[in-house]
Amino acid sequence: MGIGVRGIAIAYRSGMNQTLNNHGQPLRVLLVEENQERAVMLKQALHEAGCYIAAHVTASSDLAGLVGGLKPDMIILDTESPDRDTLEHLCVISRDHPRPIVMFTNDGDRAKMQHAMRVGVSVYVVDGLKGERLRSIMDVAITRFNELQSLRQDLAKAEMQLAERKDIERAKGILMKQRGWSEEESYQALRKMAMGKGIKLSEVARQIVAVAALLV
Repeated sequence: MGIGVRGIAIAYRSGMNQTLNNHGQPLRVLLVEENQERAVMLKQALHEAGCYIAAHVTASSDLAGLVGGLKPDMIILDTESPDRDTLEHLCVISRDHPRPIVMFTNDGDRAKMQHAMRVGVSVYVVDGLKGERLRSIMDVAITRFNELQSLRQDLAKAEMQLAERKDIERAKGILMKQRGWSEEESYQALRKMAMGKGIKLSEVARQIVAVAALLV
């Protein structure tokens, strides 16, 4: 079985009870846990799932720096209640090194849950830290993470296309005003320039807009 469209993928190696990432290697997990007893249980569950624990740290650690250096496939964080500093760390991670994040907590406060989800937590589990459920929770986290990454990429692509269209419209307007050309003549001129330079039409348009701005 495999999960993931973009970003992180997960697969299970038949007969070996091993959880693999999209490079065919054991899933690398950064474990963030203050309670040693619960850490032992989580480590055992991760071991049984065939995962590799990249590091076991506390929430007071430089989580963003660790994620940037260790490059884990997933972050599993267990906390009594997510505090402001921890949520700020997760926000930086989601911005700079996005990863699926599973948060186990005893705090069912709705506002904190919503805040955690906004800063990048993929799955927020209240009073549900059980070893036998860990693999299915990880599956859900990866699926949600990939869906969100896909939406973000689609949004970024749409925003870029909109910006390119605006640049082309501005460039056409400049040529129409300066050369007295029609809209179609201006567009064809842009196409010819782009083909001659071997670059995208939108790039030629940006260059024309930039030059026109300098001449104002």
